[in-house]
Amino acid sequence: MKNIGNMMKQAQQMQAKMQEMQAGLDDVEKTGQSGAGMVTVTVNGKGEMKKIKLDKSIVDPEETEVLEDLIQAAFNDAKKKVEAHVAEETAKLMGGLKLPPGIKLPF
Repeated sequence: MKNIGNMMKQAQQMQAKMQEMQAGLDDVEKTGQSGAGMVTVTVNGKGEMKKIKLDKSIVDPEETEVLEDLIQAAFNDAKKKVEAHVAEETAKLMGGLKLPPGIKLPF
């Protein structure tokens, strides 16, 4: 019974740390780029776009499809960086504990 009590205590501590990390995701910002830096998108730790910056040289009313593709690519780049950050922070909290395939933590 003592082991179960310790496991429950550790699980509660880990849950508290996960909640802390999730609360801090609003403060995390990752920037993605495309078009050799002509488009930059900044995303917070929850995957919400916070900023977008466009180089004036790519703003051409006749080529909006190219601009749309560059924005999408920059957003996807930033989102991958956020996902990598969350995975890294989660791994730190889990202390190397691997979750079984298919089980994801709520983010």
